[in-house]
Amino acid sequence: MSPSSRDLSPEDLQKVMATIDIPTCPAMVGDAMKEGQKDEPDLNRLAGIISNDPGMTAAALKLANSPLFGSSGPVSSARKAVERLGTKNVLCVVVASALRASITGLPAAWVEQFWKRTMTLALASSMLARRQYGVSADAAYTYALFHDAAIPLMMRRYPDYGALLEKCRAEKLELSDAEEKYFPCSHPVVGSLLVRNWGLPPILAQAIRFHHDKEAYDLPERTLPGSALSLIAVTHVAEQLLSEILDEDIEGDNALFERALGFLGLSADDLDELRHRVAEAIESAARG
Repeated sequence: MSPSSRDLSPEDLQKVMATIDIPTCPAMVGDAMKEGQKDEPDLNRLAGIISNDPGMTAAALKLANSPLFGSSGPVSSARKAVERLGTKNVLCVVVASALRASITGLPAAWVEQFWKRTMTLALASSMLARRQYGVSADAAYTYALFHDAAIPLMMRRYPDYGALLEKCRAEKLELSDAEEKYFPCSHPVVGSLLVRNWGLPPILAQAIRFHHDKEAYDLPERTLPGSALSLIAVTHVAEQLLSEILDEDIEGDNALFERALGFLGLSADDLDELRHRVAEAIESAARG
């Protein structure tokens, strides 16, 4: 598949699907999304879905009792957690827990580090989205969860993928470019297929597909809608802030970061304020 090709042909899709084992969406996730998207969701049903999975229940309680939501005393049941978090946040918990459970067959320490970074980025992205007009915080959270979710799938499929990750990190190389050179697919393509497979909104698949494209901010609306580009931009900024706050190399492109600032209309003062808020949220989450 050519790196410059933006439209995936049926042959490209068939090649990717035959090459990578893409996890199917768990039934409980589909049930939760179906219920949560109703005009009047049944909170008892949502709580029942969560209660059937110990990991999901633990994640919901942890978030509900975190400093972000737990100012009015602790809750100990899935039903109370659902009431406190609200439908959109509950769906984020459901999807995040299921995605974490789908990452199998890899060293536990690597998975733990990958997931911790992913969750931190999702938190930062949703915080940035809340201050941007017209950008959904829960969509930003889910996008950040999934935009690199194909990296574990690639790592599980290709024995030398881990070495490529380290090479790109050490030499400041663009991972998606290296993937196109050495493998029949890249993590943005596989990630876009993953979210389609899970029945998530098409906007997420579009954003994931183009999140490393050098021309993302210049693509026409018909190729990359502004709503999808907003998710990319918010996460580009969040990645840069995290790299500064945590003093870590987090995958990102400085040129795309600068374009993201311009697209979102963020000033240096805005960045300072966001950096402070994100740092406080990370510290609170760690305490919680």
